[in-house]
Amino acid sequence: MSATICAFILTFSTLCGSRVVSGVLSAPTNVSLTSYNMNLVLRWGPPEGATQDLVYTTEYKTSVTNYNVGCVDIITLECDFTSLSVSMHPPIIEYGTYTGRVRAQLGSASSAWVESEQIILDRDTIIGSPRVSLLSNGAAIYVSIVDPVFVISTLRNTYAFATYSITYWNGSQKEKARHINNTQQNHVILKDLEPWTEYCVQVQINVDRNPNPGQLSETVCESTTSVEEAPWVPLMVTIFFVALAVTLVAVTVVYRKSISHFLCPKDALPQHFKENLLKPPNSTIYLDSHPPVEKWHEVQIIADTRTVEEEGPSGGSKDCLQRTA
Repeated sequence: MSATICAFILTFSTLCGSRVVSGVLSAPTNVSLTSYNMNLVLRWGPPEGATQDLVYTTEYKTSVTNYNVGCVDIITLECDFTSLSVSMHPPIIEYGTYTGRVRAQLGSASSAWVESEQIILDRDTIIGSPRVSLLSNGAAIYVSIVDPVFVISTLRNTYAFATYSITYWNGSQKEKARHINNTQQNHVILKDLEPWTEYCVQVQINVDRNPNPGQLSETVCESTTSVEEAPWVPLMVTIFFVALAVTLVAVTVVYRKSISHFLCPKDALPQHFKENLLKPPNSTIYLDSHPPVEKWHEVQIIADTRTVEEEGPSGGSKDCLQRTA
């Protein structure tokens, strides 16, 4: 008889999915509270045999407060407490100690709360990778480091003694990499490099109160040259052109009316020009409305029909020659 009852219970539990015989939902699994760049996120897995209709509610507390409501009736398997409204919840601070918990819900039924382990935010957060850029200057390379963006506060405000570990190597000889450790400067010059050679750089952040090493930056490479240039020259040229552009814009805005009048003058003609142009003409030829009558005579042109034979040696006629004799 007992074997039959056990088989019935197992079959019933399987058919009901995440429900147990008592009618209470199975609890979420693998609950953990994590932090990346000073956020605070609770993550979990679905209950065993969970259905798609489940929703979840989360809460969090500090070492000195009771649980506060987090995400309510969500279907995702995580809740970012730092994204919640500060006006409705106690704010998350960088030095706080936090614990989270979650439960599953299906209609009016709820599972038991499952609590995460406690974390201290500045001690346990994972510090992301910095952003690195390189500038070649002859046989040296300038390394510029930008800290990762924190959700709460900043790297320097949270960790006063944060340092950088810089690793650099000839592009083809990573096994011979050189290191610069425990520097707080975010602008570093790599000297004594081979000319016309590619070098690659990676940077990692280390802090005093966090035992977890920061994530490595992406590998960035740059090639050296043979002639060293003044590093401030390109910077000054850029600043000059930016300042010139800003000045031109400012002058255009301030003196836009004067510039408009200069390019498109609207001055009227002097008064004496107007008077001379509008003054009636003195000549009567322009006052008479009828044009003058032109006088002319007909002229007829008659061609000379005499021939050369009738003319004498001197060009005169025969009659004239006889009268002379």
